[in-house]
Amino acid sequence: MSKIETICVQGGYKPGNGEPRQVPIIQSTTFKYDTSEAMAKLFDLEASGYFYTRLQNPTNDYVAQKICELEGGSAGMLTSSGQAANFYAIFNIAGCGDHIVASSTIYGGTYNLFSVTMKRMGIEFTFVKPDCTDEELEKAFRPNTKAVFGETIANPAIVVFDIERFAKAAHAHGVPLVVDNTFATPINCRPFEWGADIVTHSTTKYMDGHGAGVGGAIIDSGKFDWTKYPDKFPGLCTPDESYHGVTYTERFGLGGAFITKATAQLMRDFGSIQSPQNAYILNLGLESLAVRVERHCSNALKMAQFLKSHKNVEWVTYPNLEGDKGYQLAKKYLPGGSCGVLSFGVKGGRKAAEEVMKHLKVIAIETHVADARSCCLHPASATHRQMNDQELANAGVSPELIRLSVGIENVDDLIADVKQALDSLDK
Repeated sequence: MSKIETICVQGGYKPGNGEPRQVPIIQSTTFKYDTSEAMAKLFDLEASGYFYTRLQNPTNDYVAQKICELEGGSAGMLTSSGQAANFYAIFNIAGCGDHIVASSTIYGGTYNLFSVTMKRMGIEFTFVKPDCTDEELEKAFRPNTKAVFGETIANPAIVVFDIERFAKAAHAHGVPLVVDNTFATPINCRPFEWGADIVTHSTTKYMDGHGAGVGGAIIDSGKFDWTKYPDKFPGLCTPDESYHGVTYTERFGLGGAFITKATAQLMRDFGSIQSPQNAYILNLGLESLAVRVERHCSNALKMAQFLKSHKNVEWVTYPNLEGDKGYQLAKKYLPGGSCGVLSFGVKGGRKAAEEVMKHLKVIAIETHVADARSCCLHPASATHRQMNDQELANAGVSPELIRLSVGIENVDDLIADVKQALDSLDK
């Protein structure tokens, strides 16, 4: 198997003789066929091919295959955003009356998706702290639980998820573990190797890496045996009457059932497809992913070390910083580095944090993260604004917290910018 750096550059798309070297952009809504019989086979899922880009597009599939190879999965698909990816990953196996166990320290948008929007659809979520006791974790499961969800590195709490522990708990209850691997990327962590079953990404972040295209991805490990629990996962193990009575596990096996169902059902009905143009841009980002992630991590560690020494900083959270509460888990799951994102608290609370951000000159205030350019955000005022104080505390978001996404600029320039902003509190 090729090394991960080679997959970043050459994975997914293998041009033939005289074909384009770069992934081609197939900017077409529809595809022509010579006979109705040929198209009918596509609609019956008896042949592979394309008929309408709302479901699938060749450009998207080339790029999804590259991400699949990077994660070591069996099948993958692109979505219009990371939010769509997480929604599809859960809704593909859970419906009205079902239940999900999720880590509480997840991205605010995902928390709202689960606790508000999907709750309105009849799916209940129990949120547990990532460092909960075994007893608390066990108590969270119900007979109608269909999955467990967590983030490799929580956004913005920067807490490392104990993938192996939660995978064992999920499998003991006959359900898959879904892991959002956005911050770590497969360069620093491949959750399937630790027992995860489904991986999601907001490709908008490090995979794109340049703030150019919103997107998401879902990758299936192909290892979870849905057929052992047919009553729990009827959508995969019994005929789908909305698609000619196909039984996905029978027709496509464990390696293809999950993604095929998500495409044939959810993408058909919701249409949250990534545009071919965005998929092309995403692929350009993937080609340099391994190089950029290394620089992000190097810069972030140096920034974390500086912040820890500054008198106006209350605390710093960065998994690879020695003494951090996630340091031991990072050594296990993220030995080569975690990500370029860190959180820190400014002495003086919310008002002081907002004052520091006003004085930044190189680092921009943006509702974004994991970009080549450094940026920062005050989550309590932005991404987690809808949460009450208790929900903020459960998510690891305090009023003084600043989320800093360290880019690939010269780290001395970045540190100098943060230093002058922090020093402004003394004036």
